[in-house]
Amino acid sequence: MTMQGLLYIALLFVLVLGAAFPLGRYMAAIFEGRVTWLRPVETGFYRLAGVDEKRQMPWQGYAIALLLLSVIHFGLLYAILRLQYYLPWNPLHIVGMSPRLAFNTAASFATNTNWQAYVPEGQISNGAQVFGLVVHMFVSAAAGIAAAAAVMRAFTAGSLKTIGNFYVDLTRISLYLLIPASLIAATLLVIAGAPQTFAEAVNVHTLNAGAQTIAIGPVAFQEAIKELGTNGGGFFNANSAHPFENPNAWTNLFENFLLLVIGFALPITFGHMVKDKAQGRALMAAMAIILALGCVGTYAAEAAGNPMHIAAGVAAHDGNWEGKEMRFGIASSAAFNVSATGTSTGAVDSFTDSYTPLGGAIPMFLMQLGEVTPGGVGSGFYTIIVFALLSVFVAGLMVGRTPEYLGKKVQAKEIKLAMLGVLILTLFILAGAGFSLVTASGTGSLENAGPHGLSEMLYAWSSATENNGSAFAGLSADTPLLDYGLGAAMLFGRFAFMIPILAIAGSLAAKPKLPASAGTFPTTGPLFIGLLIGVIIILGGLQFMPADTLGPVAEHFLLHSGKTF
Repeated sequence: MTMQGLLYIALLFVLVLGAAFPLGRYMAAIFEGRVTWLRPVETGFYRLAGVDEKRQMPWQGYAIALLLLSVIHFGLLYAILRLQYYLPWNPLHIVGMSPRLAFNTAASFATNTNWQAYVPEGQISNGAQVFGLVVHMFVSAAAGIAAAAAVMRAFTAGSLKTIGNFYVDLTRISLYLLIPASLIAATLLVIAGAPQTFAEAVNVHTLNAGAQTIAIGPVAFQEAIKELGTNGGGFFNANSAHPFENPNAWTNLFENFLLLVIGFALPITFGHMVKDKAQGRALMAAMAIILALGCVGTYAAEAAGNPMHIAAGVAAHDGNWEGKEMRFGIASSAAFNVSATGTSTGAVDSFTDSYTPLGGAIPMFLMQLGEVTPGGVGSGFYTIIVFALLSVFVAGLMVGRTPEYLGKKVQAKEIKLAMLGVLILTLFILAGAGFSLVTASGTGSLENAGPHGLSEMLYAWSSATENNGSAFAGLSADTPLLDYGLGAAMLFGRFAFMIPILAIAGSLAAKPKLPASAGTFPTTGPLFIGLLIGVIIILGGLQFMPADTLGPVAEHFLLHSGKTF
């Protein structure tokens, strides 16, 4: 590692955490209805959709509204992908997707996963990109943030029967946050060199007298919401390693900033909404510590290089450059990769399949922790709330008191729902990967044998279930088993986890808010932050350790003994 690389990572965290405070305050104003600079447009949407903005919803109504919208958008996107040949803005005359690939892709973008089992520039038209995929990038991101807002309201007062209006939250988040921020980010990316056009593909002559068709399109706008909404779906197959999506080192830092900033701002929003800013700072600190350790750990693993190359004298001690963009370097590539898996973004500017075993293990482990560092927009916040509830429950058991969090008693109902959500994710990841590895279809998708092949499959199921969307590569994912299996994992990983969380919010909202007493366990200091990190690692991660040991950990030791796969 170099001091320059460490300073780059430090700069990234300074920029993100510095911007999180004003952005968090602004989002609190949005959730509380105090942002009104587009009020005529907002009310116009309500009239058009027949929404009564004053109507408040119990958690069941909020969950049903969210699910119904997701089902409708899933169906619309499936139809667009199947029929894109007949739709406008298809200059390359790309045909419709197969039923199984359309199902996988529709599930992916409806759940904020953006797993791509296809080659975007060859299998998605410009029209389908914009009116299919990009629309879902906004809707799925706004839905996740809306669910986080509903959870926050559960702690604001006592004896609440409602947690907000989903349609109002969705409209305000889109109108006052995601759309304007994406327009600003897209403009900056265009200035930096990213294309934004509906022009047809460009046919060029190469230096060796060949011909090449270069796909172009509305790249910059998709890139902006891809990162801001922690979506990750790239316009090109190379994702953020492609020079059109990520023109230079400055845009690489900017995109890394975009994919982290809302996730880190949401705990600050929480602090403002519950009128206790220290509570939000404690959650943000736990997120930041885990992510920082992941960045430095991955950087250290990649900077150490491949021991076989070093032993053979074919590489100096300047790190593992395989799969890295020379424009960005090892430190920024490691930070981007870890940021994308610590969130649910899944975008990449380098390729995890080419990382060292430990360098690839850390991004996978961050996903398996539950995507809480800081996780997807909205989903990362409500997931860390689950771990916070489990933390105060553990603390309560140790001192023999009924656990409380922000004046709300945490009882058996909330803990059962929390564990249900955690176990659902574990079930799909381990059972899905295990089943795939004992079937001919699953093993036939692997490009590598041994522990590296295990890592490829385990990473895929972790990515799908945790709604991340990044790929280890080396895996042929467009097969019946993986198209339908991973698609189902995305849907269950999103909604079978989100619904118990909303049920917890409804349960806590209905409880009285108790004043703090001398026996209240403090949830703002280093003790709670350390306990929270421990619970995240133990309950979120250790259940995957046997599988991870057989994959990247085993490959690490085999690599040092001179064996590769």
